Amino acid sequence: MDKQQRTGESEKDDDGAGILCRFAHLLFPYLEPAGLASVSATCKVLHVVSKAITSSRISDASRCLENYPIPFFNSVDSELYANFIYSPAQTLPTSPSIPWGGGSGRVKPDPFLVRVEGAYGCDCESCDLDSGSNCACMDFSELPTRECGPSCGCGLECGNRLTQKGISVKLKVVKDRRKGWSLCAAEFIPKGKFICQYTGELLTTEEARNRQRLYDKLSKSGHFSPALLVVKEHLPSGNACIRINIDATRIGNIARFINHSCDGGNLSTLIVRSSGALLPRVCFFSSRVILENEELAFSYGDTTVNSTGSQCFCSSACCSGILPAENT
Repeated sequence: MDKQQRTGESEKDDDGAGILCRFAHLLFPYLEPAGLASVSATCKVLHVVSKAITSSRISDASRCLENYPIPFFNSVDSELYANFIYSPAQTLPTSPSIPWGGGSGRVKPDPFLVRVEGAYGCDCESCDLDSGSNCACMDFSELPTRECGPSCGCGLECGNRLTQKGISVKLKVVKDRRKGWSLCAAEFIPKGKFICQYTGELLTTEEARNRQRLYDKLSKSGHFSPALLVVKEHLPSGNACIRINIDATRIGNIARFINHSCDGGNLSTLIVRSSGALLPRVCFFSSRVILENEELAFSYGDTTVNSTGSQCFCSSACCSGILPAENT
């Protein structure tokens, strides 16, 4: 090969690298951590781009989709952040081609996955409890279980859409040596404050059972943490009324990091319904005052259902030593 030919091929390689560098900020957000680390080692320019994307991922788990950034902190091992696709709302099972970064702008997806055509809603100009509103959608209990929704005439600014406006408290995701990633308060949180909704893929019971069998196999390696939540709402007779299967393992929000506590933790779990929405939503409120840096936790359920569950590290006074689990 003569010098001129080698020079020509070198220029082509440089052109190819230049094109890759030019579009790296568009392509790299689609890469998972291992892929991002690989391309980062190829050249200085790509290293700089990869480092910037990694820093962005560490600084905000929500990808700019919440009111406040939710950073990762890890002083335990080399894992910089948890890899998943962030969604502030419930989604249907899908194979998403969504960039990890989620874009730099604020995105507010429709908070109601399935609407009921012709459903009755309010026509109030103001549904704020302080204004003396008699809104038919309003729940006057201490913690709301009913809100205005897609069949109402009011907008997102309505005072009776508390759980639909995103996260209103500062949070952070912290790595624990035994529990793994944990959700913690980044500020003082008063009692009765809305924390977040549990979002993810809404599954049929059959699909939930199939996934749980797969997750059980993967969990045996000790390097896999599923986030499949099954909520059953019961009639006074004790018979199941409705079952909700939400899988936040690969698509979800920061609720996927909330760990179990055998004493019930510091969060209350509420089923919240919105006028005109077919499906209710699972929401968390602070059950007591939560101090800055305190871990958030709730009870996953009855530990006696599965005596062979994973080990529990909640460290509460009544810890059973076993994480709640059941045959989904």
